[in-house]
Amino acid sequence: MEHKSINEIRTEFKAACEETLPSFIAAYQSDARLGVIKLVEQAKKRIQAQEAERERIESLKVYEKQYAPFGAVCGIDEVGRGPLAGPVVAGAVILPKDCGILYINDSKKLSAKKREELYDVILEQAVAVGIGMVSPQRIDEINILQATYEAMRQAIHNLSVTPDILLNDAVTIPEVAIRQAPIIKGDEKSISIGAASIVAKVTRDRLMEEYDVLLPGYGFAANKGYGTTEHIAAIRSLGPTPIHRRSFIKNFVQG
Repeated sequence: MEHKSINEIRTEFKAACEETLPSFIAAYQSDARLGVIKLVEQAKKRIQAQEAERERIESLKVYEKQYAPFGAVCGIDEVGRGPLAGPVVAGAVILPKDCGILYINDSKKLSAKKREELYDVILEQAVAVGIGMVSPQRIDEINILQATYEAMRQAIHNLSVTPDILLNDAVTIPEVAIRQAPIIKGDEKSISIGAASIVAKVTRDRLMEEYDVLLPGYGFAANKGYGTTEHIAAIRSLGPTPIHRRSFIKNFVQG
């Protein structure tokens, strides 16, 4: 029987998904060629990594399991408290009880590419997703903390399913009748809060990239409104835009 070339087997390995890796290993583990042996070892490591990731995801369901008796569990998180420009955005996500989405984490710990991939998967598989957004003008009017709460309340209101309990990243949201469970570093400890952080982050990042086209010169696509040296220099030279938070940039502009 003629052997497949190592390049052919490598292509097969790269195309293999989690379900087909065991059959890939079975097919080639007796092949004595060094290149094939290495590919089989890589396949085994991929399976081990996937098993470890499944275990990590299960550990992120501790709070979801704890509060499951209440009914629909919703994770809440926000992004954009610190930037000099753009809105603060909150995400609210109710995941299915048997959620098997891998790689969910605090959005800050994920690459932009991974966040984008997970955003699509979360929107496809979630029971419900809500987004809340509060403008820079409103932030200036009521302060960033109150604006964050307002964005969270909007996100809850925009869910298609009413949750029975909210898992929040560290805060208790005022003026909300639903039971709440604040969790310190919740975006690292709860799969629902992690999912909400990803949805909020991708939503806000995409918006800031659109603003970069409409308002060039400030680097919004790269800095997402945060106060980088280049961004502050642009505010001083070009002046503020309608999406700048006046209460945040008062030290950089006159009047």
